[in-house]
Amino acid sequence: MGQPTHAQNWWRSAVIYQVYVRSFADGDGDGTGDLAGVRARLPYLAELGVDALWFNPWYLSPMKDGGYDVADYRVIDPAFGTLAEAEKLIAEAKELGIRTLVDIVPNHVSDQHPWFRAALAAGPERELFHFRPGRGEHGELPPNDWPSQFAGSAEPVWTRLPDGTWYLHLFTPEQPDLNWAHPAVRQEHEEILRFWFERGVAGVRIDSAALLAKDPDLPDFVEGRDPHPYVDRDELHDIYRSWRTVADAYDGIFVGEVWLPDTERFARYLRPDELHTAFNFSFLSCPWDAGRLRTSIDETLAEHAPIGAPATWVLCNHDVTRTVTRYGRADTGFDFATKAFGTPTDLALGTRRARAAALLSLALPGAVYLYQGEELGLPEAEIPRDRIQDPMHFRSGGTDPGRDGCRVPLPWTADAPYAGFGGEPWLPQPSGWSAYAADLQAADPGSMLSLYRAALTIRPEFGDGSLTWLPAPEGVLAFARPGQEGRLLCVVNLADAPADLPAHSRLLLGSGPLDPQGRLPKDTAVWLRG
Repeated sequence: MGQPTHAQNWWRSAVIYQVYVRSFADGDGDGTGDLAGVRARLPYLAELGVDALWFNPWYLSPMKDGGYDVADYRVIDPAFGTLAEAEKLIAEAKELGIRTLVDIVPNHVSDQHPWFRAALAAGPERELFHFRPGRGEHGELPPNDWPSQFAGSAEPVWTRLPDGTWYLHLFTPEQPDLNWAHPAVRQEHEEILRFWFERGVAGVRIDSAALLAKDPDLPDFVEGRDPHPYVDRDELHDIYRSWRTVADAYDGIFVGEVWLPDTERFARYLRPDELHTAFNFSFLSCPWDAGRLRTSIDETLAEHAPIGAPATWVLCNHDVTRTVTRYGRADTGFDFATKAFGTPTDLALGTRRARAAALLSLALPGAVYLYQGEELGLPEAEIPRDRIQDPMHFRSGGTDPGRDGCRVPLPWTADAPYAGFGGEPWLPQPSGWSAYAADLQAADPGSMLSLYRAALTIRPEFGDGSLTWLPAPEGVLAFARPGQEGRLLCVVNLADAPADLPAHSRLLLGSGPLDPQGRLPKDTAVWLRG
């Protein structure tokens, strides 16, 4: 058997653009983003230079959790379009050299899913979920004390039905957990994978990939118990080996959402017969600190090296405070537990750092995920409390601002109503949003969009090869990568003083200008030809 071709290995060094359809572009003017809007903007995405699009769930859903409560995987939600439109979008993107990844949510379904509706009627479908009698003298207490994935131990993960039985939902009551010990659940999901691979998708992102399997006894939660009753259980690996067989038949790939602090256990998911890649949350949540970033990079590369899997790098997604805002705050890391209203932010500082971070992430070996609007330098929006829709806000008792601030519809055209998004957006755009419009930035060589376009033009030279750290002053990150035309260097200055550049033959790209002495200012990054 010959070596895999570059086309087969595209995912190892790809730039994958995350499309949150509801907020990307509105093609029919109803205020909700849709597939028609995405299709109209495919030339923009091709010019940006991305290799693939990852779509958040676009399936039929009551939208109790932004589409992660799926009622039918084979039907596109009418708010977004039709299955025929999805097929056209996949085909049209492919003609432009852009692959498509869809999002599968295997841990749970919507309470409107046909299986669960039949289960509520006490049908045999109850076996497909986790229904249990309650505890206490009259069954009035939940079957166990597991903490919610949304709001911690104060929020129950069990809901009682009128007949006295309880059902499990690690997220909201509208998202009942599936019983992955039942063969029908496994068979259905493998058929769903085939359904989308048959329609031309190149890969699948797996939501909450480490949560599917549950201890069949559903014991109470004990901190530190091994194995955990519902996180990272060994049974998961057999599930993903079966999935890999399906994907290999279509040359498809998987990326898993796997939050695990144990690097050895994390790496198990990336063995050659399981998932191809997994998201790197260490880098995403890392503060703007040279030592912490270098440690995150080193640990990420080290945990992937033994299994030959490529790392992934991401600065932001649909759940996380936007990079420009996060890097402009006193605490530049990210933690769901610390999100709060009214956090002071220096957007100029955050923007400068976000530009440098873009060049840092795009120079690292592996794949990069780019969340829509990051290429425009969008800040986190503070949504008026009466317009917030995210259940995370309501389930926190109103203390958590939720995730809507990074989901505000994109600005496309500065002088058009609603900044060219379409109809009146489902989430309000802040005043001044049109200043970030794509059409303005496309005409400005110093804009964030122009920086990303230039970086994505050069990035294929970096590929998926090795990384070698170079000597550098404290607070400066400097490394070399093998390029197609000689060595490439990336230097990022996080120190307080300007830094001298290493010897080089050419400056390829900078996140900002050098100082008059040719030194690298603080919070600035450059790519150099060695």
